[in-house]
Amino acid sequence: MANKKDNTRYIFVTGGVTSSLGKGIISASLAKLLQARNFSVTIQKLDPYINIDPGTLNPYEHGECFVTEDGAETDLDLGHYERFLNVFTSKANNVTTGRIYQSVIEKERRGDYLGETVQVIPHITDEIKHCIKLLGEGGKFDFVITEIGGTVGDIESLPYIEAIRQIKWEMGNRAIVIHLTLIPYLAAAKELKTKPTQHSVKTMLEYGVQPDILVCRTERPINDGIRNKIALFCNVKASSVIESMDTDSIYKVPILMREEQLDRVVLEKTGLKPVKEANLEKWEECIARLSTPKRTVNIALVGKYVELVDSYKSIIESLTHAGAIHHCKVKLKLIQSEEITEENAASLLTGFSGVIVAPGFGDRGIEGKIASIKYLRENRIPFLGICLGMQCAVIEFARNVLQLKGAHSTEMNLKTDYPVIDLMEHQKGVFLKGGTMRLGAFPCVIKEDTLARKIYNQKTISERHRHRYEFNNDYLQQFEQHGMIATGINPQGNFVEIMELTDHPFFVGVQFHPEYKSTVEAPHPLFVCFVGAAISKGDDAAQ
Repeated sequence: MANKKDNTRYIFVTGGVTSSLGKGIISASLAKLLQARNFSVTIQKLDPYINIDPGTLNPYEHGECFVTEDGAETDLDLGHYERFLNVFTSKANNVTTGRIYQSVIEKERRGDYLGETVQVIPHITDEIKHCIKLLGEGGKFDFVITEIGGTVGDIESLPYIEAIRQIKWEMGNRAIVIHLTLIPYLAAAKELKTKPTQHSVKTMLEYGVQPDILVCRTERPINDGIRNKIALFCNVKASSVIESMDTDSIYKVPILMREEQLDRVVLEKTGLKPVKEANLEKWEECIARLSTPKRTVNIALVGKYVELVDSYKSIIESLTHAGAIHHCKVKLKLIQSEEITEENAASLLTGFSGVIVAPGFGDRGIEGKIASIKYLRENRIPFLGICLGMQCAVIEFARNVLQLKGAHSTEMNLKTDYPVIDLMEHQKGVFLKGGTMRLGAFPCVIKEDTLARKIYNQKTISERHRHRYEFNNDYLQQFEQHGMIATGINPQGNFVEIMELTDHPFFVGVQFHPEYKSTVEAPHPLFVCFVGAAISKGDDAAQ
């Protein structure tokens, strides 16, 4: 294992030819393999856009915004990192160009540069290098894997590539570059083409960076002839050309990378001897359950960003993890909430054994979510509401059970007579959007003899949040008198965190985001119990 005082190894993962090749999955898979060899590993993502963080980005632009324990709004790839490694990340694990420039400008304003002309080189690149090395300070990790967002050749990525060039020069074999590229198959010619990879590596060379390992994404196997050709033209050994075949599950990628000996090549390149073979026994058990389900359950997810599944990435993966526990394939359908009304809810939701109402912001599709919940409540179909989904459940109950006509959230209707969901007190003076919500992990105390207590099997839990509005406690007594009870309370601010119905097989709304903490090897209990309830509902319907 590496000397923890000063021998942290740095691995950079770059991408060429096209975006969406799976740098995050390759980074997480390599980290998993190194972790399985008893090395300590962390992963960070450097994003080239100028936003400070993804918190204000439209999900259509960027997919979901992942939230860490310490309250950082980050790129969705950090979710992959946590799901693969079963280790928490932090705000240091995601850095954007916006943060880099913000830090440099703040230093210039303070006079830290003593009147120097502030330039991309060395000041911006030094700040990038500082952020990269920050995670490795003190020898906490044997490996720091850094994924560079975007594609080599993009103007925005140039400072990052230059910073990598400098780090490689400074550190020698303690820093290596893995370049992920594409080997397309041309059906007309009936052959794989290596030219895009050659040009991608050529671009890297023009920037002064020689990739040490090439991971080639392909839909057809790469034969020795192609491997040797790539090695010859790209200045690497044939053993450093790694095949990354398309697969039906991202969770199989670590197994495929182990077969290609990616981790062994990395250890060789960084001058380390393997201390043990990668033990993925528990991981392989999870994959086996995923690959050989004994049954199928139909679940719907109601939301307004259904055109882009990455908007709900963590929820979808959490259902996959939970399904594996039950040896069950979760057949998920995303339904646009704008299309749902009280009149058509039955026809759109019939056939599903469980429904999740998704988180989100704004009033678009809100009435469709409320109509869905009314149908689920009245027909005793398992329901899980997350964040806004929980708030919609509160609004529906207030309108249709408590008869508080026009009850709403002040996010949607400031003039409602019954503001059952209202802006949090400490948010009332907040006008900036970025990084100003209630973010990160907060404790929640769960009442005894409740479904929530049965699910978690503990009194105090910690879950991650991302919201501005909360349940209005002025209405709590009315709700509980009619059977919707607050079973989880934040002890610091007396915020309602969990609401559930007492006379329903599974009707739970949570203000937090449990999907952020579900991993392959530790599925979240809330999703596990929800899927279990859906399976029971499906069995009842089949009888």
